[in-house]
Amino acid sequence: MNLKQVSLLILALIMMSFGLPKNIQKKVNKEIVKTYGVETFDFTEVIIASDVAKGLPSKFETNNLFKIEANGNLLGYAYLSKAPSKTALFDYLVLLDKDLIVLKSKVLIYREEYGGEIGSKRWLKQFIGKKGGDQLKHGDNIMAISGATISVRSMTNAMNDFLESLRILQSKNIL
Repeated sequence: MNLKQVSLLILALIMMSFGLPKNIQKKVNKEIVKTYGVETFDFTEVIIASDVAKGLPSKFETNNLFKIEANGNLLGYAYLSKAPSKTALFDYLVLLDKDLIVLKSKVLIYREEYGGEIGSKRWLKQFIGKKGGDQLKHGDNIMAISGATISVRSMTNAMNDFLESLRILQSKNIL
């Protein structure tokens, strides 16, 4: 390999390492268009300093917290993460308004035969309106789903961790 080929290879690897996978990005874009009622928007990563991120219940890594803006105005934020089901992980999205209140939650990819009912709009509507510091409890203010107990508990725990992380980030004036 000559220097030009090596440079092109390195550039290609760098370009592929940024951003969300195309299948996830397409689903996220669709939800943003529907939720915020915009056709075009800016989607930029919000980076949480590693020393702060270490103290948060939710994971804040590269490519999982984004600011959504249109025409220079902040519309809200998108948070993407994974949560465990019985034997695999599922990908989920949480869309927030500019005041960090949940507008929508969506299971993007569910990888198991059972428990996929947590992806239903009806069940996920329970998270709308929640904000930093709110507490969710399976069987109390979060409905159970027969046959999806592990996934329900997992999504509830993931949302509790995320809401607590939001509370901490807000208290530190990071978000």
